[in-house]
Amino acid sequence: MLPTPTTQRVLSKELLDVLIRAGLIAVLAIFCFRVFVPFLDLMAWAVILAITLYPLQVRLRRTFGNKDGGIATLIILVALAIILLPTYLLGVAVADSIQHAMMIVKSGSFRIPPPDESVASWPLIGQRVFDFWQQAATDLTGLVHKFAPEFKKAGLALLGMVTGLGAGLLVFFVALIVAGILMAYGEKGHQSAVQIASRISGPENGEQIADLCTATVRAVAQGVVGIAFIQMLLIGIGFVVMGIPGAGLLALAVLLIGIMQLPATLITVPVIIFVIVTEGVSVATIVFSVYVFVAGLADNVLKPLLLGRGVAVPMPVVLIGALGGMVSGGVIGLFIGPVLLAVGYKLFWRWVRDQPQPQPVPKEEEHM
Repeated sequence: MLPTPTTQRVLSKELLDVLIRAGLIAVLAIFCFRVFVPFLDLMAWAVILAITLYPLQVRLRRTFGNKDGGIATLIILVALAIILLPTYLLGVAVADSIQHAMMIVKSGSFRIPPPDESVASWPLIGQRVFDFWQQAATDLTGLVHKFAPEFKKAGLALLGMVTGLGAGLLVFFVALIVAGILMAYGEKGHQSAVQIASRISGPENGEQIADLCTATVRAVAQGVVGIAFIQMLLIGIGFVVMGIPGAGLLALAVLLIGIMQLPATLITVPVIIFVIVTEGVSVATIVFSVYVFVAGLADNVLKPLLLGRGVAVPMPVVLIGALGGMVSGGVIGLFIGPVLLAVGYKLFWRWVRDQPQPQPVPKEEEHM
C-alpha cells in the first residue's frame, strides 16, 4: 500500500523537524565546546587530582567526621605547601647560581682546566673532545664567539622550556584548588559519573566502567609519583656521595620533573658534565656518570612494573595506553590514554562474551 500525499507531507515535516533539532543541538554543542576548550586541560588535571586524592579524604573522615569541605581544604593546603616549598627553594637556588655564574664571568676569573692527555685516546671522539676542551681552556672567548648562534638558539630553547614549565606549574596549582572543590562533592560526583557511564554504555555496565576509569587514573597517578620518588632516591644518593653542591635541591628537581613526565636527564646530564669538567676523568667520575645516567633512565624499566597495579585489565593494556597517550597528548594523555584503552578493552570483551547461545535441537527433530 502506497503512502498517501497527506502521509508523505506529515513524514516530510517530521523529518524536517528532526533535522532542524539535530542541527541546533550540533550548533549548541560546538559553541559549548569552544567556550569550554580554554579550560579543558585545567579541568582534566582537576579531575585527575581529585580522583587520586579522594581516598585520602575518605580515610580522614574517621578523624574529622563527615566534614568533606574542611577535609578537602586541609588536603589541598598541605599539597600546595609540599609542592610550593621545594619549588621556591629550587627557584632561589637556580637564581643564586645564575647570579654567581654571571659575577664570575664578568670578573674574568672563570677558567676551564685543561684536559688530561688520556682524553685524546678515547675511541672515535677522543681527539675532537680533546681539541674542543683544549680550546675552551686556552681561548674561551674565541670559542664563545665561534658558537654564538648555537648558544643563542640553545638559550632561546631553554627560555621557552622554563616559561612552559612555569605556566604548567601555574595551571597545576589552579587545578589543585579546583580538585579540592570537586573532592568536597565527591559522592555526588561519583553518582554523576555512574549515571553518565550508564547512559553511554548501558545500565549493566555503568558502575563497572566508572569504577574502572577511577581505578585506572589512580593506578597511573600513583605509578607516576612512585617512579619519580624512586628516581629521586637513586639519583639523590649519587649526588650526595659525589658531594655535588645543592644535592638535595637537585634531587627535588628530579622529583618535580619526574611527576611532570619530563626526562631526568635534564638534570643528570648537566651534573655529569659539571663533574667531568671540575673533577676530570677518573674511575670515580666514570662510575658516577654511568650510575647517574642509568638511574635517570630507570623510569623506562619501572613503568612496566608499577603502572596498572590494581586495575581489572592486563598491565600491558595500561602501559600501552599510557605510553601512546603521552606521545599523542603529552602529560594529560598519560592519564587519558590508559583510561580510554582500558574502557575499550572491557567493552570489547564484554561484547565478545555476550554472544547468543545456540538453542538445543529437540530429539524428535534430530531423527527426522
